[in-house]
Amino acid sequence: MVLEMKVPSPGESITEVEIAEWLVEDGDYVEKDQAIAEVDSDKATLELPAEESGIITLKAEVGDAVAVGEVVCLIDTSAPKPDGAAPKAEKKEEPKAEPKKEEPKKETYASGAPSPAAKKILDEKGIEPSSVSGTGRDGRITKEDAVQAVPSMGTPTGGNRGETRSKLSMLRRKVAERLVAAKNETAMLTTFNEVDMSPIFELRSKYKDQFKDKHGVGLGFMSFFTKAVIRALQMYPAVNSMIDGKEMITYDFCDISIAVSGPKGLMVPVIRNAENLTFRGVEAEVKRLALRARDGQITVDEMTGGTFTISNGGVFGSMLSTPIINPPQSGILGMHNIVERPIVRDGAIAIAPIMYVALSYDHRIIDGRESVGFLVAVKEALESPEELLMDGNVKRALEL
Repeated sequence: MVLEMKVPSPGESITEVEIAEWLVEDGDYVEKDQAIAEVDSDKATLELPAEESGIITLKAEVGDAVAVGEVVCLIDTSAPKPDGAAPKAEKKEEPKAEPKKEEPKKETYASGAPSPAAKKILDEKGIEPSSVSGTGRDGRITKEDAVQAVPSMGTPTGGNRGETRSKLSMLRRKVAERLVAAKNETAMLTTFNEVDMSPIFELRSKYKDQFKDKHGVGLGFMSFFTKAVIRALQMYPAVNSMIDGKEMITYDFCDISIAVSGPKGLMVPVIRNAENLTFRGVEAEVKRLALRARDGQITVDEMTGGTFTISNGGVFGSMLSTPIINPPQSGILGMHNIVERPIVRDGAIAIAPIMYVALSYDHRIIDGRESVGFLVAVKEALESPEELLMDGNVKRALEL
């Protein structure tokens, strides 16, 4: 019996996928549930498992866009499994014979050398004959060729000027479309502030070892920022809203999207109901989602939804940026690198670890008061974490 394997639906609203890589070859024997291909949707990269065991016949090429429900391969389920199939033997490389030394060729007109008049002109211009295409007989460089040759303006001639062209993955194309749409379809503005990270540095320095020993995850910055964002979203609900046609939807929960880098590009998995999570819960969920994104295991469902996004460009060294809204959300917070900078504290100059933060927001539903107030609320919480994020009890908040 020959089974037709069709592309399953990876998620709602996805109508086609792209064959990113075949993990088997045409004519291979595959086992049931064995991963036979990686396919890119506009939201994630997914593995395609074999539905039955048998000999496979591929019906699509790498890079093909295949509609959901379309046949991508055939599996002959009646084919017997090869006995003791040995792995393909590696080809032994034959010892390479030493190349014969060739006498250097003498430059002649027939081999494309310049004529004496052309050589003189090229020498005066500082141009190598090898960089000029001759139009004379057998490629000979004529006087006219030398006159028309344009010298390089300050760049050495003969350097590598190659280029490569590769097809964008479906995921990357979709990301590009969404970014352009966000710029074109929203009234996006960005407001900035700075945060003195000294209090968080002190808390992490004092409790990070105990936290790691008890919970098995590190006490990072993301839990503090997530907690600060949740508090600010509850104070300014308009930032936790989005436009749907002529209506504004405001959420009473906080599904926080976190931008992470994966092998196929930017991924934005979602921490569901982050308002119910403790510091330990946030750190554990951030670690889980980041590992799944890194290993290419993130699913469409894990990246669907989200009411607000946090992007940490600081891990790559970014000092300041204007993050782009993740539609249909209305706000995104950009974190940046932490640098020791001079600040005024109690009337005196002090050196402190400072982070610049940026809030990009959709001005159609978020006014300046809400946007500035939101970012100030984030700043206040990060600069007074024990009081505003931990209810004055650090050990209880960290479950120590």
